[in-house]
Amino acid sequence: MTLALHWPRTLASRLSLIFLIGLILAQALSFGAQYYERYESSKNTMLGNLETDVSTSVAILDRLPADERAGWLQQLERRNYSYLLNEGSPGTPIRSDMPDAPIALASIKDAIGHDYPMTFTDIPGPKKHFQVHLNLADGSPLTIDVRPAMVPLSPWLPIVLLGQLALMLACSWLAVRIAIRPLTRLAGAVETLDPNAHPVLLDEKGPTEVAHAAKAFNSMQARIAAYLKERMQLLAAISHDLQTPITRMKLRAEFMDDSSEKDKLWNDLGEMEHLVREGVAYARSIHGATEESRRTDLDSFLDSLVFDYQDVGKDVQLTGKSAAVIDTRPHALRRVLVNLTDNALKFAGAAELRVEKQANGNLSIKILDRGPGIAEEELKQVMEPFYRVENSRNRSTGGTGLGLAIAQQLAIAIGGSLTLSNREGGGLCAELKLPG
Repeated sequence: MTLALHWPRTLASRLSLIFLIGLILAQALSFGAQYYERYESSKNTMLGNLETDVSTSVAILDRLPADERAGWLQQLERRNYSYLLNEGSPGTPIRSDMPDAPIALASIKDAIGHDYPMTFTDIPGPKKHFQVHLNLADGSPLTIDVRPAMVPLSPWLPIVLLGQLALMLACSWLAVRIAIRPLTRLAGAVETLDPNAHPVLLDEKGPTEVAHAAKAFNSMQARIAAYLKERMQLLAAISHDLQTPITRMKLRAEFMDDSSEKDKLWNDLGEMEHLVREGVAYARSIHGATEESRRTDLDSFLDSLVFDYQDVGKDVQLTGKSAAVIDTRPHALRRVLVNLTDNALKFAGAAELRVEKQANGNLSIKILDRGPGIAEEELKQVMEPFYRVENSRNRSTGGTGLGLAIAQQLAIAIGGSLTLSNREGGGLCAELKLPG
């Protein structure tokens, strides 16, 4: 089984990982260099002290009476070496010129070798050490038992090094957050970019690169909005200008003799006129935000809408109360609800408006019907301009394909959202959510 290593997916994780590995390696190199320098310095100091201390200690023991020497051994003992008044332990003879000879051998030989002939033996055991054998002036044996050991590491040094690493990691984490934050804001702004709504400008303050990116994004938003506005104005102008020749054609058709050809021409002109009106309405819906917001009593507004339908004999009912007064664009809101209600009446013959206030304070207006519904895979496509679920070319059954697109654009323009879903038992639910 092989362990697969994967590169982190987020930029913050990648930068953090790079900083972490770099800091650990740098800290390890720093610690190694510091420890090596400390080892060399301590070794040189220890060898210098060893030469002075051994020569002094041997001279003291040589001048003391034989019966007083044992009393001085404890005072002359050091952490790495001590003195024995005997022949020492058996071992393997070694010389100072051997490649693997301890470096302390040469120091001891240089310190006292010219006054006292000596031999060296390597003592085997769980902890290897060596002994220096010599005879004092009166012939008494003296053994120097040397136990080489590394310089002990100060207990506070690892704590300081870990503290430094933690501090650098914290600074790296802060640096990554500061570096990533503008990119996160830019990504959020791109995700919420909507040319049909009021543009949300990025803050152009900060480092030069961040300010430049924010200015570029804001300029891009303005260019997209201008491009869309130009195209919609072109569509509105073409649709508006087509109304005049269509009207002239209808007037001329009035003077034609009654015939099936006249009826067909009249029907075609009616469809063209309806399509042109829908085109103008769609172009205007893109800029529905230009209407001024007004305080509107939602319950009274819905009552008025439903009564208008009932006055002309349409089966439209209203259930629920919101008791809400909202800031909205009433003409745009009415057009959304009219389009959705007309769709329900066209395909089901009846519609129900259900209003309720949600737990988060938002308002929900549902237009329900018991018509044929829409296939699940087409629920999103029907929001696109000129897309019709009914595949025939008959405008009376299939419509222009702009009604739901207009409703969606106007819903966005008033700060809401429009979703479609199929009802249990058949039928369609068009839900308009508005901020409370």
